[in-house]
Amino acid sequence: MLRTTQAIRLGIAPRTLYALRDAGRIVEVTRGVYRLPGAPSIEHADLVQVALRVPKGIICLVSALAFHDLTTQIPHQVYVALPLNAEKPRLVYPPVRLFWLSPAAYSAGIEEHHLESVVVRIYNREKTIADCFKYRNKIGLDVALEALKEGLKQGCKPETLLAFARIDRVGKIIHPYLEVLQ
Repeated sequence: MLRTTQAIRLGIAPRTLYALRDAGRIVEVTRGVYRLPGAPSIEHADLVQVALRVPKGIICLVSALAFHDLTTQIPHQVYVALPLNAEKPRLVYPPVRLFWLSPAAYSAGIEEHHLESVVVRIYNREKTIADCFKYRNKIGLDVALEALKEGLKQGCKPETLLAFARIDRVGKIIHPYLEVLQ
């Protein structure tokens, strides 16, 4: 995958990029994002596209749960966290659901994964579970509880979970569930 801005930095003029597209030598995946026509499909194509188009965005909540195999939910949107002062991205596809976070909550627990040579920033397992409890009224308490159960099965540390829960100000909410499930 290649963005128009990356192509320009590499010395490829926009006119050349459009000529390659019109000749069928590259395919426009979404506005300003291109790939080779014969390239195999990408497992997490939506996450890669969002990472390319929303540089300040971090994959969160249900999308991060699905990436970490912590849920049976299939996200119909890419859930993206942004800092409070970020403006809304102009993205038509894939559909995104945006969450603006405080500086402390935004910067905690970020992992960088390389998918198709693109750096995709995703919250780690423990931070994602804590965020699910913070946004339980928007995504559902059942999703948060399923994530917590699966996270503990996969080896998430309760102390780390509680640390992220305190950052999200949901420590008192998640603590009883942790005690019951341990």
